[in-house]
Amino acid sequence: MRDPSNAGRGERENPHAAGVTLRRPRFRVMRRLAGAGLAVGLLAVGTGSFLIWQKYEDISSDMPTVGGLRDYQPPVMSRIYSGDGQVIAELAAERRIFAPYAAIPDNVKSAFISAEDQNFWSHAGVDPLAMLRAAVTDVETMHSHKRPIGASTITQQVARIMLLGSNTVSFERKAKEALLAMRIEQTLTKERILEIYLNEIYLGSGAYGIAAAAQTYFNKPLDQLDDAEAAFLGALPKSPTNYNPYRFPAAATARRDWVLGRMAETGAITRAAAERARAEPLIPKSFHRPGPEPGSEWFSEEVRRELIDRYGTDQTQQGGLVVQTSLDPHLQDVATRELRAGLVRYDRKHGSWRGPVTHIDGIGQRPRRPRRGEAAAAAVDWQAMLGAVPRPSGILPEWRLGVMLQAATGTVGWVEPGVDGKPDVTRTATLGWADIAFMRQRRLPRNGDVMMVEPEGSGVVLRQIPEVEGAMVSMNPQTGRVLAMVGGWSFDYSQFNRATQALRQPGSSFKPLVYLAAMEQGISPADKFLDAPFVQGNWRPNNYEMTFGGPTSLHDALRESLNLVTVRLAAHIGMKAVAKVATDTHEVDQLPLVLPAALGAVETTVLREAGAYACMASGGREVLPSLIDDVQDRDGHVIWHPQGLALQPSPADPSLPPVMVDSRRQITDPDSTYQVVRMMQDVIARGTGVVAGAGIDRPIAGKTGTSQDFNDAWFAGFAPNLLTVVWIGFDNPQSLGEKEDGGHVAGPVWNGFMKQALGDTPKIDFRVPDGITLVRYNAGLGSAVDGFKPGQEPGMGSMIASGTGSDQLGPQDTGAENVPDQEDQMAALPGTGGAPTTSIDPSNPALASPASVVQPGATPSGAPPAMLAGTTPRPAPPAHAASGDIGMGGLY
Repeated sequence: MRDPSNAGRGERENPHAAGVTLRRPRFRVMRRLAGAGLAVGLLAVGTGSFLIWQKYEDISSDMPTVGGLRDYQPPVMSRIYSGDGQVIAELAAERRIFAPYAAIPDNVKSAFISAEDQNFWSHAGVDPLAMLRAAVTDVETMHSHKRPIGASTITQQVARIMLLGSNTVSFERKAKEALLAMRIEQTLTKERILEIYLNEIYLGSGAYGIAAAAQTYFNKPLDQLDDAEAAFLGALPKSPTNYNPYRFPAAATARRDWVLGRMAETGAITRAAAERARAEPLIPKSFHRPGPEPGSEWFSEEVRRELIDRYGTDQTQQGGLVVQTSLDPHLQDVATRELRAGLVRYDRKHGSWRGPVTHIDGIGQRPRRPRRGEAAAAAVDWQAMLGAVPRPSGILPEWRLGVMLQAATGTVGWVEPGVDGKPDVTRTATLGWADIAFMRQRRLPRNGDVMMVEPEGSGVVLRQIPEVEGAMVSMNPQTGRVLAMVGGWSFDYSQFNRATQALRQPGSSFKPLVYLAAMEQGISPADKFLDAPFVQGNWRPNNYEMTFGGPTSLHDALRESLNLVTVRLAAHIGMKAVAKVATDTHEVDQLPLVLPAALGAVETTVLREAGAYACMASGGREVLPSLIDDVQDRDGHVIWHPQGLALQPSPADPSLPPVMVDSRRQITDPDSTYQVVRMMQDVIARGTGVVAGAGIDRPIAGKTGTSQDFNDAWFAGFAPNLLTVVWIGFDNPQSLGEKEDGGHVAGPVWNGFMKQALGDTPKIDFRVPDGITLVRYNAGLGSAVDGFKPGQEPGMGSMIASGTGSDQLGPQDTGAENVPDQEDQMAALPGTGGAPTTSIDPSNPALASPASVVQPGATPSGAPPAMLAGTTPRPAPPAHAASGDIGMGGLY
């Protein structure tokens, strides 16, 4: 009998013996496949994770940091203000007005958030739902060749604008944008992020940021925008060009209305408010970017150059500088008008009509009789044809382009532009006979000639742009503040600033510096020098009137601008003394140590001469012309102001008003300076400057200047509180014409300006220094009042001629061997650069040492009796003496 236990074991060990069939485990294949799939999946996930990590490392390795955004300050344009607080110019690479978060109205914030990122306040930098929505839309439109729509949040846009600086459509850029956005959210507050976004975003028409856009499109500050206007700004980020209200008003209105709908949906405004805003028409109001103000372009450009030299281009255009200048808009306007009037006056006197701007055919012709079956010829639409003619560069705003309609009668037609949306007006008038005669000097005018005209009342006057140029600078001589600057006829015509960039010869307007050097050495206005022929080699300077007066007081010599006396005076005191005064006053940087330089044979600018004359007007103080009063940074801190003058608390009592402290260098002593100023007063009263002083009842002093061959005409003069320098000449030096000197060409311009500038201002006398005694005496050519220092014999002139005869001067003294044949070579004279100079011989005591005063009645040791006896006395000048003076004299 079998053991059941063994039987059971055997059956289990050999199941086939009992005829039993066993089944394999269920789903073994599926389990194996699942296991393999899981392994592959894990491998894929691991590999993908590794690749993603590698890509992340690659992307993040060159991503910018966001830490700089904590202290971010947007680039803000700089503004230049006139002396009365008006904005005269803006300096910017991007026109942006920074608006802090607290100053941004809620409706503006809501408009941008509703249109660009409705979940801005809740997401962490990226909006997954918006990304999914954009992806679905892009898939649906992938075959339409349209640009994929974005799902960038405001934070992502900040990352792109501020950190990436790229708008390239790529996965890598979007990934960087998203990563940076999340980092920004961890670094900055939502308010700071929105502030950066609203100040950085470009909104079209050159406006960066919402404040500039509000000004550009509506000419309003942010806090005055209504809901409709705020919604329009919120519509612009999508496409500033396509929603430009001037070019595409319908599209702009539709997009604005969409934003208003979004604002209502998000609860920013009520639906009723949205409907009211939709009913409001979209009417942009043009904004004219400030500056430069007409006429102030040269001043503003000079300020811009100075800022760039001091701070660089980036800081100047993006640093938000507030620049307070000394410009007086009223005086600038007066200076511009008077200089232009003087140039037109000269051009009309010496020039001729240079022909029409262009010609329009068919005007004034009888229409041909039409043949049978032909339609009658249409009349010439001269208004439309005239409107198609571009305005020439340099034409003044008040001038018009006119067309000659009837040459026989001088009838001219032109079009007056409409104002405030009104239509243009066609006008006709007849030119005066003076204009017709002026035109006929060149050729007879013809029908159809297009010319420049200026309406005057019910008539019209012929105009043309002068070929002659000029410059003017006006400033306060006590402080150096430049109040007005004109650099030429028109900044539109030529940006070259002739007041600061043109180097021209000052002629006899340089002479007061020679006389100042003499006064510094103890010579008095009453002392006399010989006015007689002066010949040294080929150099033969002469007086303007070609006459000689023998012994002549310095007062009369300066008043009449006598070259020969000035040459002997310069030789007597030494050219080194003259050079010191000229360089200390900044008339020139270096003066050639040759006698022709004493007659103005050097080169300077109008602004430099204004500074030199200001030194004399201020009692011998160093005056550096300044256009800028102060510069403030974006936070309102003063970072620069001119040195020398400053307000300080009263040392006696701090509660009293502050006192002005003048730390500027004393260049010449006040006594000597006043002596020259007093003589210059008589230059205007009875000398070469009478034309400039006509009708001005204020104490004024000045000097005419005319360079060789009448190439340059100057007048420089001042009252105690106002100084003005005028220059007129051609850009390419050529003669202004015989007898066209500084008194007659530049003098009337100076006179016209100073009359208006001084106006009703109080009469202020030049301050007389304590050590000066005023004495009336006979100067030789009439009675004069001069100032005398202690120890000088008031009114008692001495004949000074110690070694100043021309027979005792060699070429090394006069500099005659260095005088060039051509005036344009004068800049290369020795002493003007770094080359060795030919100077006055120091071994000659008469030329290198201070003057020695000879007792009255003594025979001058350096002047032979024959020379004195053979001179031709100059008669006393009439009440209005000729205003001629040639700085280079007989250097022909």
